[in-house]
Amino acid sequence: MDENEISKLIIGAAIEVHKTLGAGLLESVYQKSLQQELLLNSIQCATEVPVSANYKGIDLEIAYRMDMLVMKKVVVELKVVENVLPIHKSQLLSYLRLSDKRLGLLINFNVPLLKNGVQRVVNNL
Repeated sequence: MDENEISKLIIGAAIEVHKTLGAGLLESVYQKSLQQELLLNSIQCATEVPVSANYKGIDLEIAYRMDMLVMKKVVVELKVVENVLPIHKSQLLSYLRLSDKRLGLLINFNVPLLKNGVQRVVNNL
C-alpha cells in the first residue's frame, strides 16, 4: 500500500474519531482514539515514535517524538489549536526529513468539520 492510500485510511479514521468525540478535547485523547480506530481497522500504527537527529556527525539520539507513524510510511502530527501555524508544518516536515519518510498529515481536531483541519505535507514525493 502506498502513502496516498494509507493517508486516505488515516483521514477516514480521523473523521470517525472527530464525529464521535467532537472538538475541544486534549490532543492525547485524540491520539489514543485515532490509534484505536486504526487498530480496529487492522491498520498498523505506532505512537510517540522516537526520532533522532544528527548534528555535524554527532548523533543526538532521541531528539523528538512523532505523534504517530502509520504502516511505517506516513507520519501523523496531531494538533488541537485555534489556528495551524507555519511552525506546525515545519515541525512535521522536520520529522519527515529526520525519519526519511515522504508523506505526513497534520491533523487539527479543533475544527467544526475535520476535513478542514487536515493538511498534507510532503518530503520529496
